[in-house]
Amino acid sequence: MLGEKINRLRKKQGLSQEELAELIGVTRQTISNWELGSTFPNPEQLKLLSKTFHISIDELLGNDIKEVLVERVSNTEKLAGIMIKILKVFGFILVGLFLIDIVALIIYASSGNLHNVESSATITCQLNEKSYQIEFGTDKYFNCDNCSNQMEEEIKKLVDFEELGNSIENIENYFITHDGSCE
Repeated sequence: MLGEKINRLRKKQGLSQEELAELIGVTRQTISNWELGSTFPNPEQLKLLSKTFHISIDELLGNDIKEVLVERVSNTEKLAGIMIKILKVFGFILVGLFLIDIVALIIYASSGNLHNVESSATITCQLNEKSYQIEFGTDKYFNCDNCSNQMEEEIKKLVDFEELGNSIENIENYFITHDGSCE
């Protein structure tokens, strides 16, 4: 195999066994033995042969590293292509979810309930045949329909914006102590 390659390359360069032997620093018989496959060049002689024939030692020995490299590069390119496709799909999914969130937020905001994004409560109470609807939330939202300014201030002081359950109880007690009721 190596011997056949040396023979082919020598003839391709138009060199006789003697001429090649002179370039490498060996005898004609050594070149003949290499070409017949009975002996093999040592590493230093392989270097000189590769320089003489203008090829790499791997090519001289038949180690076709180029095919291995081309195959590895090809496999890497295929893997990169697959990863790009996966990232594109993932990106489209994220954009789609983002758009759905925006549409949902717009619909929710247009329904007029934006102040209820956080927890909120509504309680309806009666006092002196008058109805009062009181709304409040953890976002510091407060509204009291039909309340006088004084009544609104008194009720607002009873609201704990972080504990809405206690606030409902406090408001019910306020109306009960003023001879009213709550639903």
